[in-house]
Amino acid sequence: MLKIISLTLGPVQTNTYIVADTETNEAIVIDPAWDGEKIAETALEQGWQIKEIWLTHAHFDHIGGIADLVKSLPKPPTVYLHPDDYDLWKDGGGASRFGFRIDPGPEPKPLTHGQILQVGNFTFEVRHTPGHRPGHSVFYCADAGVLFSGDLIFYRSVGRTDLPGGDWVTLEKSIREQVYTLPDEIRIFSGHGEGTSVGEEMRENPFVKRM
Repeated sequence: MLKIISLTLGPVQTNTYIVADTETNEAIVIDPAWDGEKIAETALEQGWQIKEIWLTHAHFDHIGGIADLVKSLPKPPTVYLHPDDYDLWKDGGGASRFGFRIDPGPEPKPLTHGQILQVGNFTFEVRHTPGHRPGHSVFYCADAGVLFSGDLIFYRSVGRTDLPGGDWVTLEKSIREQVYTLPDEIRIFSGHGEGTSVGEEMRENPFVKRM
């Protein structure tokens, strides 16, 4: 069984997800936003071993907990990020522009479009979805019927395009080609706010509707 624990962390209430295969007790963390020790403790309480960290993109509110999370684990996990966001990762996620300073943690390994990642027995497909950030990616598990969408799409909303690297035309294209092509029933776990589904957003999202 795939189990998902959501933690809302940090100064801008970012969703961090701990995703585990309860049969193998292997787990990964998507976007460790803040409070890395709390993330590690939550996984330990479940008896899970965090093997990897997957980043949808490198804004500071999605990477601020990496360093403390890594320090809190007995074995350092592999961190994955699309190379088009390495520049932002090296800059601490742009935290200084908002009055914060963070340690971005260990250097990530590259994500590529179509890459397959594993959580125990569950397979996830990496989909490159620029628009909010050039290196933004989402993680899709067909077997479990879930999509982790980062800041690409939210409940009745979409990611900002007014920050460096953002582009509206590209964001809309990513949503239409990489999200709206999925089955209606796929559950969306986004970087901020409550969950939704592909079908709901195609019908109700005021920014990008079904064509």
